[in-house]
Amino acid sequence: MSEDRRLTIDGVDIHDGSSCYVIAEIGNNHQGSLEQAKQLMDAAKECGVNAVKLQKRANRALYTREFFDQPYENESSFGRTYGEHREALELSAVDYAGLQAHARGVGITFFATAFDFESADLLAELGVPAFKFASGDIRNTPLLRHVAAFGKPMILSTGGAEMADVERAVEAILPLNDQLCVLQCTAAYPADTGDLNLNVITTLRERFPGLVIGLSDHQNGIAMAVVAYMLGARVVEKHFTLNHAAKGTDHAFSLMPEGMRKLVRDLQRVPDALGDGIKRPLAIEEAPIRKMGKKLVAGRELEVGHILAAEDVAIKSPADGGLPPYELDRIVGLRLRRRLAPDENLMLADLEPVEEPVAAHAARRL
Repeated sequence: MSEDRRLTIDGVDIHDGSSCYVIAEIGNNHQGSLEQAKQLMDAAKECGVNAVKLQKRANRALYTREFFDQPYENESSFGRTYGEHREALELSAVDYAGLQAHARGVGITFFATAFDFESADLLAELGVPAFKFASGDIRNTPLLRHVAAFGKPMILSTGGAEMADVERAVEAILPLNDQLCVLQCTAAYPADTGDLNLNVITTLRERFPGLVIGLSDHQNGIAMAVVAYMLGARVVEKHFTLNHAAKGTDHAFSLMPEGMRKLVRDLQRVPDALGDGIKRPLAIEEAPIRKMGKKLVAGRELEVGHILAAEDVAIKSPADGGLPPYELDRIVGLRLRRRLAPDENLMLADLEPVEEPVAAHAARRL
């Protein structure tokens, strides 16, 4: 693991030896409501996440007129056209300032995905501690360079990209800003488990040994994030909602508070569970192993001077003394120095070698 692989967001150091940095992606699950956004922040804080994230767009500058005006009437729509839909979900600059103040009061880190230059500049003016980039901007090097110049940590999703796209984006950012995290991502909502390609985390770690690598996880469930941590991901982003059935495309695959709490809990447990890699018995194992373990005992009553055969010995629990079973071959053929009752422990101190007759010893030398 690289000691140089380090990222600091709002005073929290993220590196190979750290616990996982968890981002609750609120996105547009606030449904255009400032109060609902605050409720999501509060719930995320209670779940123990490190940060909450929204998405900021200057919609009229972001989309072509044709795309903005196209009909968008479906069960998830908040407007007759896609532009109306997006505008209905968009929080204002004043709202963002209010959310920033609320986050500070709650004690949680707050930042957002900047989808365009105008939104990036707004977030910079607010002084957010980090910037996120959606997979759709992996090829948008002008925006990446623009934000890199702010000098704040940047988190880059890589859905729908080839390695050449990731390399191009990284090369655009690093000369201006070395505080960069690259996330493996599958840009499907939700993403099937078979499409996650988590081994790309290893590929990214090898290709960019100085960068923190993470996962933007759109899969239903929490288990794959733990797998990602085991592969070296130190940042995990998960969509977050208060109601799976709420209106909008993201709610169904987002985590509810109970799921987010479990995700944070499981990720925090991983470093302790990994241990130090040294195989040794633990104090907590002593009683169970004594109960389950075995020892060598007399299989029947044995007299002084008896020469042990394998059938004289039994292997029984508990392992509360006596010789371990791997000593059986060693003691067969030795002579008892005292009488043993059935089930009595066999000890080396109770045994002695059988002396060979002098004549037999001399004959073997010839």
